[in-house]
Amino acid sequence: MLKLLRNSCLILLSTLTISCASDSAMKVTMNPSEKAGIDKANEKVQVTKEHMKIAEDMQQNVTTQNSLEATISSLATQMMQNNKMHTNKSVLITSFVRLDNFKKTTEFGRVISESLINELSNRGFNIIEFRGQMGVSVNEKGEYFITRNTSKMKENVQNSFIVVGTYSRQYGRIMLNARVLDNATGQIITSARSTYEHGLRNDCVIFKDCKPPRTIKIMREE
Repeated sequence: MLKLLRNSCLILLSTLTISCASDSAMKVTMNPSEKAGIDKANEKVQVTKEHMKIAEDMQQNVTTQNSLEATISSLATQMMQNNKMHTNKSVLITSFVRLDNFKKTTEFGRVISESLINELSNRGFNIIEFRGQMGVSVNEKGEYFITRNTSKMKENVQNSFIVVGTYSRQYGRIMLNARVLDNATGQIITSARSTYEHGLRNDCVIFKDCKPPRTIKIMREE
């Protein structure tokens, strides 16, 4: 019994010795270039983790909003962060359009663009109103200057930056993307993204395209 116990201890001691020797060999055989490669890979992982934390913080506090006013303010604030926008060059703002159809907009898209005119103008940008007529129209119902009738508008406007935007309807939220383009080159000067979380089960009340309620025909029984 004692002999068996002694043999077991010798085997265990030999195993530990081999393991320690292997670890020592690994430490000895790792050359400086390999260690530098590991350190560099670890550094990239840590930097990526920090970027992910920043992205999560931005999503929670900047790009996701629960009111339309805050969503519009978020878009304007993000566009201002790019130093290329710090210019006296005129800025022209167009209606936000559906992401799936660049030729269609809604009252919602027009409200976004009209509100951005206010936001960017109050922040010091040189906003121009290109929909002005050559004169003021007057009739019995009022006086008008802004129009969408191209025959009454100026044929050309000065070279400017142009704000374009899209929106996408999703369950419980609307995703908006905006960008500022250089009219001459098409270069993207700055961009912004914001999500309006309205929490509605059906957003047709926002876009005013709800289907009419179902009706039942009443028939006289013969």
